Amino acid sequence: MANATKATIDPREAAHFGKLAADWWNPRGSSAMLHRLNPARLAFIREAANAHWDLEQASFTPLAGKTAIDVGCGAGLLAEPLARLGAQVTGLDAAPENIGAAQAHAAATGLEIEYFACGIEDLHDRRFDLVTAMEVIEHVTNPPEFVAGLANALAPGGLLILSTPNRTPLSRLAMITIGEGAGMIPKGTHAWDQFLTPDELTALLEGAGLRVTARTGLTFSPARGFVTGGDETLNYLISAVAA
Repeated sequence: MANATKATIDPREAAHFGKLAADWWNPRGSSAMLHRLNPARLAFIREAANAHWDLEQASFTPLAGKTAIDVGCGAGLLAEPLARLGAQVTGLDAAPENIGAAQAHAAATGLEIEYFACGIEDLHDRRFDLVTAMEVIEHVTNPPEFVAGLANALAPGGLLILSTPNRTPLSRLAMITIGEGAGMIPKGTHAWDQFLTPDELTALLEGAGLRVTARTGLTFSPARGFVTGGDETLNYLISAVAA
């Protein structure tokens, strides 16, 4: 196991999300917002992977032959689509309850996904072509160590993709005041002062020896749901490779 001084898991965060494990796959339940986010996140992942590896865009399994790890995977909401795209997928989460729910759901749907209840620093020298961490970095105890762990998990020629809320007045209003206040997001999910701005996250990535290759905002449209675009004031996605 990793040295305790370098552990990035916050036990309080793990306990909070562990309590939600049984409801992860309910699209109208406590994780409904994540279900709504998934199409936009997957579109960005697909676009970034296509650009990075020049994949066959018409293929139903463009990630065939690639290994992928989803860090902070919850009950597998992103890990399962990555597996369906052809990747050999590993999922990590700090909450054992989430891993149990993920394993059960993958088994019920016939998907072979490897799941572990641990932090990225506990994988030591394993490497993956694609590393994702979606809405996770704002929940860890040590963002620089977390990013260093993600960078260390990248195989040569690998691709890293993250998404996270921006630290702006809009994100505080939308995600905490309204989202958590109205029960659309479980209360206590976010701490606004732990949100990172795009420039702050870029600096962490560069400090870990990575180079940002793409960045886009993630916003909500009443007509279309969550969409990507130039507005980063609520949330954003970012991709990076070894510098």
